[in-house]
Amino acid sequence: MVKKTRHAREPLAADRLDPFSWRLYLITDTSLSRGRSHVEIARQAIAGGADVIQLREKSAPARELYETALQLRDLTRQAGVPFIIDDRVDIALAAGADGVHLGKDDLPYEVARRLLGKDKVIGLSAGSVKEAVEAEKMGADYIGFGPVFDARGTKPDAGEPLGLAMLAGVRRKVKLAVIAIGGIKPENARDAIEAGANGVAVISAIVSADDIAEATRLLKEKLRANWQDTGGGN
Repeated sequence: MVKKTRHAREPLAADRLDPFSWRLYLITDTSLSRGRSHVEIARQAIAGGADVIQLREKSAPARELYETALQLRDLTRQAGVPFIIDDRVDIALAAGADGVHLGKDDLPYEVARRLLGKDKVIGLSAGSVKEAVEAEKMGADYIGFGPVFDARGTKPDAGEPLGLAMLAGVRRKVKLAVIAIGGIKPENARDAIEAGANGVAVISAIVSADDIAEATRLLKEKLRANWQDTGGGN
């Protein structure tokens, strides 16, 4: 009998990998986490109800990033939570992540799809209605649209907020899942959903909080209330 390893765990159920089911998308960022590691951020966020975890690390050496990704792969698989890696298709492949999120300066979508195969999730960043439409035509599984609100307080290069009207315009033009990002907080998350986002991606409002699990719970409650009001799901 072959001994099972952590890489032989059962894959996530298909519905967990459906971006339309992702309400709260947590992005790790150790530059904002007050000394807490990617793994600790993810562990607490999952305890608070995060639906998906993205590992974002711009400066770590490849070996260190790979080792972190392995830890997160194990943590998220045990919790039944999808695991996405920002930018790095090679690390996603090596660690067995569920997918990647790509920006404008990353590998082209078609190259990433060829490397990852049809079963992995690929999200693309979009900063306009035109970019969102192009992402859908390419075959993206979801788009991360933003910054919707002002995020320059914690991300100086975030750019001008695009606003809810443009988010609503994106919703009208594309059929794929739309995840709103940029300046998302408990007080405005509902606005993003009402404008048409399927879910919200959050960094500083959770990662920088005193209690990551409690901050996640609070934001998830705001989102859950919105779906209950509109007859949606969880």
